[in-house]
Amino acid sequence: MLSVPLPTAKGWHMHDSTDAPVGGISLTERHDSTVVHLWGEIDDALRHQAGTALAEALDRDRPVVLDAGRVTFIDSTGIAFLIQFCTIGREEGLAVTLREPPPIVTDVLEMLGLAGMFAEPTSVSSDGVRVDAGIDPPGTAS
Repeated sequence: MLSVPLPTAKGWHMHDSTDAPVGGISLTERHDSTVVHLWGEIDDALRHQAGTALAEALDRDRPVVLDAGRVTFIDSTGIAFLIQFCTIGREEGLAVTLREPPPIVTDVLEMLGLAGMFAEPTSVSSDGVRVDAGIDPPGTAS
């Protein structure tokens, strides 16, 4: 497993006096998938990280898991990133799934009529890889 650091966001929220990022996007490469981790506030300040993550994941030509379990806020730019990732990934023939989206994400997708775009995989193994019904994850067959 290889973790790839992504460039730091160019902007910070002005109300944050600590100058620490309030959100981020990172990418973990696994032998059979790419996991894109989203955390905190996913907004316009992360545009560069989002573009880098998209390019890196598509270069790998592996199934992609968008891990949204730690997202606390998402604006239209963040939703556009999720939609773009799913659309382009699938055009390239990659499986793209959204893992553990919080209500802040699912509510917006439902309002836009796009909840079905990120259909839940049948199941997900502990390392975030989609597993189809009736097929054991690699290394777990009995």
